[in-house]
Amino acid sequence: MGMSKRAKENAKLAPASPLEANEAFAALKKFVPAKFDQAVEVCMHLGVNVKHADQMVRGSVSLPKGIGKAKRVIAFCSSDQAKACIEAGAVEAGGEELMQKVNGGWFDFDVAIASPDMMRVISKLGRVLGPKGLMPSPKNGTVTPKVAEAVAEFAAGKVEYRADKGGNVHAVIGRMSFAEGDLLENYNYFVETIERARPSSVKGEYVKRVTISGTMTPGVQVKSAAAAE
Repeated sequence: MGMSKRAKENAKLAPASPLEANEAFAALKKFVPAKFDQAVEVCMHLGVNVKHADQMVRGSVSLPKGIGKAKRVIAFCSSDQAKACIEAGAVEAGGEELMQKVNGGWFDFDVAIASPDMMRVISKLGRVLGPKGLMPSPKNGTVTPKVAEAVAEFAAGKVEYRADKGGNVHAVIGRMSFAEGDLLENYNYFVETIERARPSSVKGEYVKRVTISGTMTPGVQVKSAAAAE
C-alpha cells in the first residue's frame, strides 16, 4: 500500500532532529489533522532490562490535565462497597456474580479494580484477564483497599504504564485538541514520574530516547534532559 496523501505531507513536516519539549508539541500541532481528535502518545525508551524483575518499570499516574478519555471501570468488591464504586463511576461492581459474568466472556470494560479480599474470588479469572492485561494487580494500583477512590481516578483517565520487552514505556498524555501548554504539562509530569521510578539497579543511561506522536502522525523526538547529560 502506498502512503496516503496526508502521510506524505506529514513525512515532509516531520522534524529531522530532536526538539525541546515545547517546540516538539508545536511541531506536532502543525501536522495535517485527521478527521478525529487523535490521542497524543509519549514513548520513552529506557535503559532497563525487564528480564530482571528489579528493573521492571510499571505503575499508574493521574495526569494534571487528564487525558480526555473516560475509561470503563469495573470493581470487584464486597456488596457494602459496591454502591460507592458505582457512584464513583464504575460500570459494574460486585463479587462472585461479577466474576461469573466476566468468566462467561463479558469484557465491556478497560480497567478492573479489586479490593485485596477479592483476590481469592477473582484468582480464577487469571486465564481470561491475564492475556488481555486486565488482571488487577497491586503493582499498578488496581488492587487496593480504597476501591471507590481508585475507581474515580481510573474512570477519569488514570494512565497505566509498564515497560515492554524492549524497555519502552508508552502512554497517552492527552488529545490533539488540548492546548499545547496542557499537553506540555502532562508530558513533563509523566516524564518526571518515569524518572522517579528509575530502578536503583539500573546503571548508566536510563532515559535513552523520548518521542511524542499523534495516532496518525510521525513521531517527533524530544530532547530529553536526562539524555543530554
